[in-house]
Amino acid sequence: MSFETVLLDKFSDVFAATTELSSVALGGRVVAVSDEFFAEAFHLLLVEPAPSMKGQFGPNGALYSGWESRRHNPTYDWCIIQLGAPGTVVGFDIDTSNFNGNEAPEVSVQVMYTAGGDPQPNDSRWCEVLPRSPLGPNSRHLFSIPGTETVNYVKLNMYPDGGIARFRVYGQVIPVWPTDLKSFDLAHVFAGGRVDFVSDQHFGVGSNLILPGRGKDMGDGWETKRSRAKGHRDWVIIKLGTPGNLEQVEIDTAHFKGNFPESCELHALFSDHDINWKAQNDNELDWTLILPRTKLGPHRQHYFQLENVEGMTFTHVRVTIYPDGGIKRVRLIGQRADMPTASIEPTAVPVNVPMTVPSTAPITPRTAPSQGSIIPVLPLTPEAFLPFGQVIQAYGDHNAVPKGTKITPANGGTASKFHKLSLLASSYPSGAGATTGISVYRCQPLTGITADGTVELTTLERHPFTNQAFIPMGRGCEEELSDTADKYLVVVAKNGEDDRPDLKTTRAFIATTAQGVVYNTAVWHQPMTVLGKNLDLACIETQIGDGSSSDCEILDLESGIRLQIQ
Repeated sequence: MSFETVLLDKFSDVFAATTELSSVALGGRVVAVSDEFFAEAFHLLLVEPAPSMKGQFGPNGALYSGWESRRHNPTYDWCIIQLGAPGTVVGFDIDTSNFNGNEAPEVSVQVMYTAGGDPQPNDSRWCEVLPRSPLGPNSRHLFSIPGTETVNYVKLNMYPDGGIARFRVYGQVIPVWPTDLKSFDLAHVFAGGRVDFVSDQHFGVGSNLILPGRGKDMGDGWETKRSRAKGHRDWVIIKLGTPGNLEQVEIDTAHFKGNFPESCELHALFSDHDINWKAQNDNELDWTLILPRTKLGPHRQHYFQLENVEGMTFTHVRVTIYPDGGIKRVRLIGQRADMPTASIEPTAVPVNVPMTVPSTAPITPRTAPSQGSIIPVLPLTPEAFLPFGQVIQAYGDHNAVPKGTKITPANGGTASKFHKLSLLASSYPSGAGATTGISVYRCQPLTGITADGTVELTTLERHPFTNQAFIPMGRGCEEELSDTADKYLVVVAKNGEDDRPDLKTTRAFIATTAQGVVYNTAVWHQPMTVLGKNLDLACIETQIGDGSSSDCEILDLESGIRLQIQ
């Protein structure tokens, strides 16, 4: 098989739109190794670049972040790696950083697909894709190959022995999609999502955004350098694994506590062909705003319902952050726009036998399946709820508290006080006789949830002259307390031009009993609705108390809106 060496400054031109299939972050693992006397082979697959360990020694000698075997091998050493996901391989980064005088002089690479368990080093099915090639000391070596069929194992051979710091296998994941109408993360790397373009990735690469899990530190997220220009923004363009009908997004800032973006916004478009983002001015394309600029917070998962997505099919999403900072993961939840008749999963085939993969033929955008007006119920977070009110909660990690919150030690150092998370407010006419007090609501659990996990939204109310806080108190004293913590629904909408709820702005959240909510004055909201068993909530409000609409205005709906609870 032919191959080409790639200059380091051409890395992004060749590998920018690929996935590092071998990475431990994707689930890559070392299956077997011939020798790892000086340094263990698992280092090959680590996300971070190899650090220098000069001057550090262990019982067997100098320490290295990489794979190093004994001297004087009469043949060659080898390492078998299972990729994190089956895929088509297009190239390698073989890095000898910090190995100088003990680097592997030459390497070759073989690949295989098998569903029959881990292969042996002498298996006849191994297919060479990179012939024996020279390496140099303390440097990265990039190789591109024409592209394999589907593989899930790679064998790295070094001649005759020595050390390699990192081994990165680049290619495209063979996606696996659900066969039913269930929603899933269309951008996930295992679904075939990929990061096509990044404005800046100084501290962390954009492709990390679609990896599994929440990572382990800031190093496996996307982080840009600090900006100094007024009005700066950074962005990343994600290609979905399949054209889809988007519903919601999760923006995770895990571990980004002092360097999370101030805010973000999302746009989406449909394209039936790949786009050269370096040559294309993406602002000239037909982008649809699906999430207006929205504040973000530190070190947490944010959940937002998307806008302008009903009846629309998209292939790409642009995530813009203001002005800069770091994000750990982006999850774009939706449904496939082209449902298959069967799931597409790899089968046991030799590497030199073509394999059926999802069609890359263009599709025409189509209207999403008719579902009626269904509002997803998302976990309650301060940022998503901000247009409607405040979330009242404590934080175990003080660095995850919304910016500007005052925190002081209390109770002799045994407690932390989070000051004035919300202020009481009222604007009753002078002489109305309104007073502020605390009431208790005992709420019975919601009924009427249908088999598809939805329930109809029938009523909204608002309090024209006061904000209103609800703080969970737990079960009543006569209730059984052995069950798990209850949750409750928070459904809100903005006021429309006709002085009635603007139902297009309806948002629904699920809150735990560790969270309270404060509805802003005159915000439309569903009466308190709990799940599970009875739940008591303390209500703090200013009211006249005569039962008039000045205290509470109730509106019965005939909207057909349903809440997707399960």
